[in-house]
Amino acid sequence: MHPNPAYRQTPHEKNLEFIRERSFGVLAVNGDPSPLISHIPFQFSQDGSYLEAHLVRSNPIVALLEKPREAVFAVSGCDAYVSPDWYGVENQVPTWNYVAAHVRGTLRLLDKAELRGVLDRLSENMENRLLPKTPWTLDKVEPATFKALSLQIVPIAMDVSDIQATWKLSQNKTPDAVAGAAGGIAQAGGIGMEADEVAGLMAGEV
Repeated sequence: MHPNPAYRQTPHEKNLEFIRERSFGVLAVNGDPSPLISHIPFQFSQDGSYLEAHLVRSNPIVALLEKPREAVFAVSGCDAYVSPDWYGVENQVPTWNYVAAHVRGTLRLLDKAELRGVLDRLSENMENRLLPKTPWTLDKVEPATFKALSLQIVPIAMDVSDIQATWKLSQNKTPDAVAGAAGGIAQAGGIGMEADEVAGLMAGEV
């Protein structure tokens, strides 16, 4: 996480809300000779103490989970390039504003009997955000098909020990400089992912 404390003052509950809403991250586990990384969706508990997901059985991370081990989920939010011209202040340099969180804890395999519940909760979480669409459920999959697919994946869980988040939104600048940069991002269309959201956060509109 960024070491500047100005970017790490967001209330804990807002960080949890951000992680739950994104529900997708980069899982990193120490391997030999180098870290192993996977991009996967997950389900995050309301209190932030527990995370569950699934991996393809052939994923090399699965082989490392014969015993529980420490891991981290990196969850990325919106981000945008900031041109120094937009601050309206001399002697500035380019930077990149962003929102991100790191969720650390002990990662472990769950019993295969828990797979259905993990999948049901994850799909329910996603499908309920698509209202007024009628939510899709696993009941729409024939049992034989589900049995074949379930042999290819394994359920995993993380007991969360630490959550750190960075909301880098030019808090180290004056209000006028922040407003200028937010306006510049919005007007230029932005370089980055969901740059308009960065501009809105900087302007206090999101």
